[in-house]
Amino acid sequence: MIVDGKAIAVDIYREVQNQISHMETKPHLTVFTCAPNFETQKYLTLKSKKAHEVGIGITVIEFPKDITTEEVVTSITNARMQTDGMIVQLPFPEHIDVDAVLEAVPLAYDVDAVHYNGSDHRILPPVVGAISEIAKRNDILFAAQKVTIIGRGKLVGKPAEIWCQRQGAQVKTFTKASGDITEATKDAHILILGAGHPYLVRPEMIAPKVVIFDAGTSEDGGMLKGDADPACAEKAALITPVPGGIGPITVAILLRNLVIISSRQ
Repeated sequence: MIVDGKAIAVDIYREVQNQISHMETKPHLTVFTCAPNFETQKYLTLKSKKAHEVGIGITVIEFPKDITTEEVVTSITNARMQTDGMIVQLPFPEHIDVDAVLEAVPLAYDVDAVHYNGSDHRILPPVVGAISEIAKRNDILFAAQKVTIIGRGKLVGKPAEIWCQRQGAQVKTFTKASGDITEATKDAHILILGAGHPYLVRPEMIAPKVVIFDAGTSEDGGMLKGDADPACAEKAALITPVPGGIGPITVAILLRNLVIISSRQ
């Protein structure tokens, strides 16, 4: 089965819009970005468009390239009085201490769940939220399953590892330094991919009926590609395509997180 992420996102947007229609005050989101490149600008435009469609107010604060870490942190701190939720849209320039910037986002405003430690089952990092949503809709259980995660980045691997362990899965995480991953991928019931390496996982590397959550995106020859070779779909029980799989759902999860956070406030 090939997951239709766009259709799932539409369902979530409909749910979010309905919740907002019953709120006395419409939620507001603030996004911080710095010298956004073309791809980042496209993502910001999409977030703004979807936020407006469901009734969410949004402010994008764009910093100049020569801004300091301290100035960014101060801006984030000062924004608390004017918004319900915050997102730091990476990447930032190399001279910025990204960890310090992310740490400055207050937990109560953390729409992106950058502080995720597994204790809050409702506010999930967008990729993890998308995986959870797909799993629920397709009766995929993680308890006692062998889960192999490729990549240990802030957006996919690390939060996915925490979440899967919370679900009772047997989790193994691999990075570039791990060497040959074939044995781990062949043994997995569930694969979560976040390496950003085009077609890293090929059909001969997976077991029949494996479930593949492909959150690894990279540009190759002007095309957006995932970590899994599309031919894996013939062997897998379920796979999320790139593009059109997990990606569209993540923006919807962000906006749903904002509504939850806003309701708590």
